[in-house]
Amino acid sequence: MANALNTAIGRINSTASTPLALTTDQAGYDAKYGTYLKLFSGELFKGFQTNTIARDLVTKRTLKNGKSLQFIYTGRMSAAYHTPGTPILGTENALPVAEKTIQMDDLLISSAFVYDLDETLAHYDLRGEISKKIGFALAEKYDRLIFRAITRGARKASPVSATNKVEPGGTQVQVGGGSDAQDALNGGHLVSAFYDAAAALDEKGVSSEGRCGVISPRQYYALINDVSSGVISNGLVNRDVQGSALQSGQGIIEIAGIKIYKSMNIPFLGKYGTDPAQNTSASNDNAGSFVGQAMDDMDAAANGGTPGGGQKTTNNYGTAAKFANSCGLIFQKEAAGVVEAIGPSVQVTSGDVSVVYQGDVILGRLAMGADFLNPAAAVELVAGVDVSSNWNDTAVSNASFT
Repeated sequence: MANALNTAIGRINSTASTPLALTTDQAGYDAKYGTYLKLFSGELFKGFQTNTIARDLVTKRTLKNGKSLQFIYTGRMSAAYHTPGTPILGTENALPVAEKTIQMDDLLISSAFVYDLDETLAHYDLRGEISKKIGFALAEKYDRLIFRAITRGARKASPVSATNKVEPGGTQVQVGGGSDAQDALNGGHLVSAFYDAAAALDEKGVSSEGRCGVISPRQYYALINDVSSGVISNGLVNRDVQGSALQSGQGIIEIAGIKIYKSMNIPFLGKYGTDPAQNTSASNDNAGSFVGQAMDDMDAAANGGTPGGGQKTTNNYGTAAKFANSCGLIFQKEAAGVVEAIGPSVQVTSGDVSVVYQGDVILGRLAMGADFLNPAAAVELVAGVDVSSNWNDTAVSNASFT
């Protein structure tokens, strides 16, 4: 794949003078593979957009001609009465400012080899299906990195400091009141946690515009099941929305003005999505490998000082152990930022490479980096641990991030 170019690979040798030339009609050759790229790009982007929710919920910027981007974060200002005869210099209530730099991680790729004979014998659009699944894979990684960054922010102090001023940091809210992680799946406890989180965001001066919550599918369905059965007031649901729309998990339910989404990419009790072992109602027959997928370590300290270690990430996304009690996120757009140098795109081999290998490689790629911005705009839901005392102390294994 070292030959993966923006154009169809192998084109430089596709002339009549070379033994491996595919055609003497360069225009026809270009048109053929140009059409392929458009079709595969469409399928990949459709798959990506269908499966990512975080991209539109945080602050996103495009990077050109650089390795990082700076985001500015400003603190709070105050007002005071003017004393007659004293100069106004603009220093009494100077705006506290901090700068956040988000760097690019290494190129993220997903690829598959399509054997010509397999494609010939298939009774379906093999390449289109593969392109779509590549989009799914990129979207999955994209959301996971952003959700880990927001979780990290929820445990951080404000990056802004000013004399005689207190700038708010992140928030953790416990779902339920005990040491049982099963509280994370209790609809009533979740509703209470959402109201608590909304109050915390209000108290920290976070805008109510763009607030959202992301929880696992089992948590989401526990909520709407309790709404349907009357355990929870149906006032949580938009009265204009009925039937299948309620099941979508795309911000239909609102609690305290917070739109709720479901995702299998949210850290949930040390795994992604839901671990059936944490839910007594889940059958072992339903415990596929895609359920409760293990989280990987993407932390600088855990990888010899290199963020991500073998993961090739420049930004710090934490170790798996630090998500052992995490069970959802509530945040506003300012909570995290994502930088994209290369958006989701596709490349396909062709020409000489296709002849030699009797098939093509379809490659999806994405270059991005994510990190928290304003900790005050991030709330982490936790279960099975008391956050009212010293849960954020470094002595607790899953507590504060480095």
